[in-house]
Formats: sequence, structure tokens, C-alpha cells
Amino acid sequence: MLIGELSRRTGVAARLLRYYEEQGLLRPGRDSGGYRVYGPDAPFVVARIRGMLAAGLTTDAIREMLPCVTDAGPGIEPCPEVLRTMTAYLERMDADIAERRRRRAALAAFRDATEARQERGQGQGH
Repeated sequence: MLIGELSRRTGVAARLLRYYEEQGLLRPGRDSGGYRVYGPDAPFVVARIRGMLAAGLTTDAIREMLPCVTDAGPGIEPCPEVLRTMTAYLERMDADIAERRRRRAALAAFRDATEARQERGQGQGH
């Protein structure tokens, strides 16, 4: 199938499909006229790429893990590095969540202190 058809079938803009190709995520063939030709599994691969991006993975991580995608079932075949990569991403996400919680608590404390000053009338004139 040509890029326009893949775009229609997946709802992903042709420009973005070309970007996925540049990143090594999609590997279309070429016809005699030089047009990109995608195989019958391309819509599934695009859907998997979109899902992995939505999960917070970078294109580098997806490129590493994509060869382990063998079917439309959940998860990915546990080929080398896949579980390590996913675990590393989860650990980073957990650290980011902890940092955001810390910042939220600090901001909430600052807001609460500001509201308390306002209630006491100390916040006026500054």
C-alpha cells in the first residue's frame, strides 16, 4: 500500500509516517517509480508505534524494541533489552512522579501560608 492509504487506514498524517521512517521505525520498500510501498502489517506497526509513544517511550527506545513486536497481542516478545528498557522507563517515570509530588506539596504549603496571611490581613499593602 502507498503512504496515502496507510495514512487513511491509521489516521496518522503522511508527514508523521515519513518521520517514523526517518527514525527507523517504519521500513517501506520502494516501487519502480520510487514511491514508498508498505506491507500488509504496516497498520499494525503504526498502531504499536503510537501506543509506545503514548506510553512515554522515545523513538530510540521504540526502535530498539520494535523488532520484538511479533503480533497484535498485548505486550512484546521478551527479546534482549526489552524488559530492561521498560523497567528503566518506569523507574524514571516513578522518579518524575515523586518529584512532581514533592513540588506540589511545596507549592500547596506556600499557597496555604499565603492564604493564612491574607486571612490575618497581613497580605495587604505589599
